[in-house]
Amino acid sequence: EILYPDQWATLAKHGLECAMGRPKPVKGVGGIATAFEKKENHDTLVKIYEEVIPLAAKAGNVPQIIAFSGNRNGLTDEEGLKNCVEGVKRIVPIAEKHNITISMELLNSKVNHKDYLCDRTEWGVELVNAVGSERFKLLYDIYHMQIMEGDCIATFTKHKDAISHFHTAGVPGRHEIDDNQELNYRGIAKALAAMGYEGYLGQEFVPLRDPLTSLKEAVDICTV
Repeated sequence: EILYPDQWATLAKHGLECAMGRPKPVKGVGGIATAFEKKENHDTLVKIYEEVIPLAAKAGNVPQIIAFSGNRNGLTDEEGLKNCVEGVKRIVPIAEKHNITISMELLNSKVNHKDYLCDRTEWGVELVNAVGSERFKLLYDIYHMQIMEGDCIATFTKHKDAISHFHTAGVPGRHEIDDNQELNYRGIAKALAAMGYEGYLGQEFVPLRDPLTSLKEAVDICTV
């Protein structure tokens, strides 16, 4: 996942889906730090998503496209929320037309992404509710939200209708999801299954050991 459009065909050749596609930023707009938080970015973002959403629909193996809020840059949470609602509402009709889901990622602003706006679940859920479309949801990154607020299982279960995708990684360090970190990913996987989640669980950890061995172990941990 998190692949650009020019990489999707390679997966398709092997009968694979790209769980979450990624548009290429234009002059810095559309990445983690600079996105929907400022109104002056919206025209560029509309052009970006006007291009990438139909490509995802045509590819047939890319059900979702990632989005970011951008950094606060002095904005209050309320100001940032208002701007994000305004901007996202401009791209939602395109997503609805092509049956592609836009998923905004929740990231921590404590360790990895200082000043990031969409850094708490409640804020993200408020955004999803204000946009009011089944084609706009949250990407709940378990690693990031453990750092920001903890209480992951109760939180994502409560807000399951606002979430379309999940990422993993060990805390602290963002490495393997084994017993060398604080999260019980087998328990998390059981909770996801219990709430009826049938989507992908993106393994986004940075391995300290052989990547394929670590990936196999992660799949085993999350198979419940």
